[in-house]
Amino acid sequence: MKRVISFLTAAVALAAAVFAHASLEVGKLAPDFTLTDLNGQTHTLASFKGKTVVLEWVNPDCPFVKKHYEKSTNLPDTQKAALADGVVWLQINSAAPGKEGDYDAAKAKAWQQRVGASATAYFRDQNGKVGKLYDARTTPHLFIITPDGTLAYQGGIDSIRSANAGDIAKATNYVTTALAELKSGKAVTHASTQPYGCSVKY
Repeated sequence: MKRVISFLTAAVALAAAVFAHASLEVGKLAPDFTLTDLNGQTHTLASFKGKTVVLEWVNPDCPFVKKHYEKSTNLPDTQKAALADGVVWLQINSAAPGKEGDYDAAKAKAWQQRVGASATAYFRDQNGKVGKLYDARTTPHLFIITPDGTLAYQGGIDSIRSANAGDIAKATNYVTTALAELKSGKAVTHASTQPYGCSVKY
């Protein structure tokens, strides 16, 4: 039993170490990228310089995504509030061709309309290049970038890591909190949190 406990402790420590090592560093410049949206328009991260940008990794078939889009309106509401403040919100789906959640443009648009998503743009990152550049691990996984291009937040949508929509009301919405702090000129209190959800289907 002691050997099993020791192994589990080591595994948890290793996972934490990998998370800490592999993640992007808050306070550093966020890496630029180029992606094409559902309407065929090409965007770069650099083109949004001067605005706060939220990156949201998404997979419409993931139960954790459904928690925030179908069992509740948590993410659409968070998006709407952010957009009203002039924030750019970019959804990125890094599912490989044929993998879970790899929706074509028409299906992705229909999903957005059905769940009330109001993102600035939705991108299909089928080769996983941008997902791996940002070390996106889960859906959802969110990143906030300041107007000067600095990464200000990375992690989960909120503080309760479950697929239960009933937990949303009890949780701290880390993204809403971070955006409010940035707007007020304050440092982000929880700048790096562990994301939760389905694994990104690279």
